[in-house]
Amino acid sequence: MIPLEESPLGLLLSSFHWLFSSPPTSVQLLFESLFNGVAIGSVLLVAALGLAIVFGLMGVINLAHGELIMLGAYTTYVVQLIFKLPALQPVYNLYVLVAIPIAFITSGVVGILLERTVIRRLYGSPLETLLATWGVSLILQQFVRSVPLAQAAGVVLALVLGFSLPLVLPQDLLQGPRSRWVRAGSWGVSALAGVLFGSVLASQISKIARATSRNVDVTAPKWMRGGIEFMDLTFPVPRLVIIVITILAVVGVTWFLNRSVWGMRIRAVTQNREMSDCLGIPTDTVDVLTFGIGSGLAGIAGVAVSLLGSVGPNVGTSYIVGCFMVVVLGGVGNLLGTVIASFAIGLLTDLIGAGRLLTIWPDMPAPLESTVQFFATTSMAQVLVFALIVVFLQFRPAGLFPQKGRMVEA
Repeated sequence: MIPLEESPLGLLLSSFHWLFSSPPTSVQLLFESLFNGVAIGSVLLVAALGLAIVFGLMGVINLAHGELIMLGAYTTYVVQLIFKLPALQPVYNLYVLVAIPIAFITSGVVGILLERTVIRRLYGSPLETLLATWGVSLILQQFVRSVPLAQAAGVVLALVLGFSLPLVLPQDLLQGPRSRWVRAGSWGVSALAGVLFGSVLASQISKIARATSRNVDVTAPKWMRGGIEFMDLTFPVPRLVIIVITILAVVGVTWFLNRSVWGMRIRAVTQNREMSDCLGIPTDTVDVLTFGIGSGLAGIAGVAVSLLGSVGPNVGTSYIVGCFMVVVLGGVGNLLGTVIASFAIGLLTDLIGAGRLLTIWPDMPAPLESTVQFFATTSMAQVLVFALIVVFLQFRPAGLFPQKGRMVEA
């Protein structure tokens, strides 16, 4: 019998042990840079995933997407404050898991409101849509600056109830002669519930934290602090959690669009809206659902963003340009292209911005080394990456994968 040390498996294990137990090597640094690139790309991907649906499938240029990310981040902060109340302190460490679906619902409901009041009348008008959503983004920023978070939570609850009550009420009431009064009454009850919830929440939150919308910090629970040691490398737990959230989001969206009934209806409306309408598919409902899912994914991105730094009214602005770059580079409407583009941008940003490329390649030619050193900051690395994307799009305007969606029909 061949000893384990001399077997192929033993030699492979010995090679890995030597590689990662010795002083940092180029391969080890490359592996660390790969993880950091995947982590950066995961944040960008989960932020761009919702935009890929709204912009790619519906052809809507939503400049308020960054503010939907901001709403998800503030939702995480409010949920954290609620879990600090004495009754919920025993389960405080679970607040992130609760914040994810609540952030999805919050941003999704605001997105549905945006679609029904602004976007629906502007389909097929890209310039007007761009200007309208830009104005909405400014309104949302000023809203969180001016309205206390507790009252803002009450407004969100009122919207959720206002859109949900008609779904549970008997159809006879919604289609009869009194349907207008029933709908008005449901919105009145929702508004009253929102006011009461905001008042109670304000009285409770004021005892444990300031309820303003200025820059606030979300404290990670105990199980998300520190890092995991593996092969002399440290993997921060928050970044690992964000990677897991991103994987689940991508898998969930892929399954929904390709396997569920409503996902197939969304794809049908995207390919041929007139024919889908003739076949009895409720196209207006499909529009609302698509916009709600895309906006809800932005809320999940807000949860991830809140775990990385301070949350402020402008937190989503720093991601909106990167999101559009990811969607355009990957191919508008193609989720696989969005995934590849996100990780590519994340890896390039880490290799260049953190200066790891100089360490991995110590014998780099002098002219190239001076260029890499010039871009060896996060902001300058982003400038270089965006410049490379612009050059790439000159040769392949459709991105990595062909464009699909309502914009093609136009």
